[in-house]
Amino acid sequence: MTHPYFTKTEHPRILAHRGLITAEGRESGVWENTAAAFAAAHAAGVEYVETDCQVTADGDVVLLHDPDLRRLLDDPRAVREVRTRELSTLFAEHGGLLTVAEALSSFPELRFNIDVKTRAAAAPLGPILSAHTHRVLVTSFSDANRRATVEAVRQTGAALRPATSGGSRTIAALRLLSAVRLSPGALLREIDALQIPERRGAVKVLTPALLRAAHRAGTELHVWTVNDAEDMRRLVALGVDGIVTDRGDLAVATLRTP
Repeated sequence: MTHPYFTKTEHPRILAHRGLITAEGRESGVWENTAAAFAAAHAAGVEYVETDCQVTADGDVVLLHDPDLRRLLDDPRAVREVRTRELSTLFAEHGGLLTVAEALSSFPELRFNIDVKTRAAAAPLGPILSAHTHRVLVTSFSDANRRATVEAVRQTGAALRPATSGGSRTIAALRLLSAVRLSPGALLREIDALQIPERRGAVKVLTPALLRAAHRAGTELHVWTVNDAEDMRRLVALGVDGIVTDRGDLAVATLRTP
C-alpha cells in the first residue's frame, strides 16, 4: 500500500535539497535548511523538501546538516554545545533557523524528507512528528537512527508511521541481492523509498536490477543530488521516481513543463 506521503502529489517527485537558494537569496546571504530556503522552494512549486536535523544544547531538534558550525561560521563548536537562542541569532541574517516543529507548522503544504543525523534526535522527534506522519519521510545513512525515530513515533500512539527511506546498509544489501537476482525478502519491509547517488566513486549504485527490485517491492527510488536538466530527464526516463536537487526551480521547469 502506498504511504500517504506519496499520494496526491506529482510524479516524478522533486525534492528540494535543503530547500532552494535562488540567485537573489545567495546575494543576500541565505543559507541552506533555513526558513527562507524552504519558502523559496515552495514558491518555485516544489512539493517536497529534503532536510537534516541536529540537536542543540537545549535538546531542541533543529534543521541543520553539519554536526558543527565550521563550514557555515568558521566556528569549531558542535551544534550540541550551542543553545538554541544563540543559533537563532546566528541564523537571523541568513534565512532564519527552524526547529523541526517550527518547519512543520510554518509550511503546512510542504512534505518533509528528514535526515536524522544523530541518534540523539530520535526520541524528541517522536512527539514532534506524531501528528504529521502523513507528510514526513524519515531517513538516515544509519538504519539504526531511522528505526529508532520510527519507534519513537510509534510510542506516542500515532495511528500511522512516517514514511521511511532505507539507510546505507539497506541500500548495499539490495544492491548485492539484485545483482545476483535474489529476492530482497523482508529487507524492504516498511521501506517506502530508497534514496541513492547514481554512483559512489567508481561503483555504479543505480542499476536496472536494483530499480526493478525496488519497484517489485513497492518501493520508490530517488536519486541525489541531480542539478543538470539533461540528467534529470535521463534518470526519469530510466524509471527513477524522484530527483533530489539543489535546483528545485530548474527541476520544476524541466519535469513539470508539458
